[in-house]
Parts: sequence; C-alpha cells; structure tokens
Amino acid sequence: MACRISELVIDCADPDRLAAFWSKVLGYVELDRDDDGSIEIGPTDAGFGGPQPTLLFSPSSDPRPGKLRLHIDVNATDRDQDAELERLLALGARPADVGQTGTESWRVLADPEGNEFCLLHTRLPPL
Repeated sequence: MACRISELVIDCADPDRLAAFWSKVLGYVELDRDDDGSIEIGPTDAGFGGPQPTLLFSPSSDPRPGKLRLHIDVNATDRDQDAELERLLALGARPADVGQTGTESWRVLADPEGNEFCLLHTRLPPL
C-alpha cells in the first residue's frame, strides 16, 4: 500500500486572490470555504480524494522566509508552452529568477503572492 497526495496546503496572505488565480490556471473550482478563511479548490468533477490533489489556501500573516523548498510544476494541455506562458502572464503570473541559466526547457514564474512555479515544456493530455 502507498500514500497519495490528496491536497497541497499553501499558506498565504490572501486566500481569495490565490484561489482565484490558481482556479483559472488549473481549471479548478472552489470546493469549500472554512470559517478561518481557508479556501479549497479542485477539479469540478472529483473534489477531495479524486485523482488530482486539491489546493487549500490557508490564511497566514507569517512572512515567507525565502525561496520555497517545494514548488508546483504545470504543463499545458491544449496549447504549446509559449501560448500557455502568455495565458499565465495575462492571469497575473510574472517571470521569476531563481538562478536559471536561460537554457532550461521550463519557464519559472511567480503567482500573485510571489510563490514560484514552473511551466514545463511537454504538453500533457487533459484528464
């Protein structure tokens, strides 16, 4: 028996803003909103426990200590990397420099709160 990742919890200053951003990036919908301000998003047809992990944005006023030790990688499903990069930038992502050389096949971006994520080159089939 093995474990599965069921959800990723992301501490953030503005759960509404990040939930809206990542919902647009991933095609997710809001699944739950807790009294503490946490917002969970996930696939429209599965939700928590489905084949894809959900994202839970938890309010926090703690400052980010530096570069994240864990980040999200995303792949386009219906367009090439350049077209998906333009879409992500239009949604509010911005280029991020984490020391890459410029020869990588992936693009490093930051979400509206500065959390780095990578747009990989390979197009994946949609689930």
